[in-house]
Amino acid sequence: MAIGYSVWMLLLGVLGAANLIIAKKPDAKEVIAKISPYQGWIGAISALGGVWWIIYAVLNIGWLTSAPIAWATLAAVAGVQLCLGLLLGVGVIKTFVKQAEAQAKMNDMVTKLAPYQGILGLVAIGLGIWGLVSFFIF
Repeated sequence: MAIGYSVWMLLLGVLGAANLIIAKKPDAKEVIAKISPYQGWIGAISALGGVWWIIYAVLNIGWLTSAPIAWATLAAVAGVQLCLGLLLGVGVIKTFVKQAEAQAKMNDMVTKLAPYQGILGLVAIGLGIWGLVSFFIF
């Protein structure tokens, strides 16, 4: 995972786990408040990126034999990015999707994912850190 992508995952994770982070470190509220206005767009872009990376991971499933850690990291990043992207960017995504049925499905998915938002945020932070560490190790 490239450095920029790792930073993106860290940013996405901080937005996803904002409530948990603020509960532990109230000082972080100011910093998180500065990036919160962009949450919808960050989420929408992440959801689209998550779809792309899921497709990419499926197309490159052969990596399981040659580079299993890289493939597992790719698959985890893709799944977390899609889920957090939907949670954070559903408002922006709905402005582009006009079909009522599709919007209802998005609402259902968000309702199912919402209880896991904090956990997904922490996982995204962990994947972002792993991406930075693995960039320098490998």
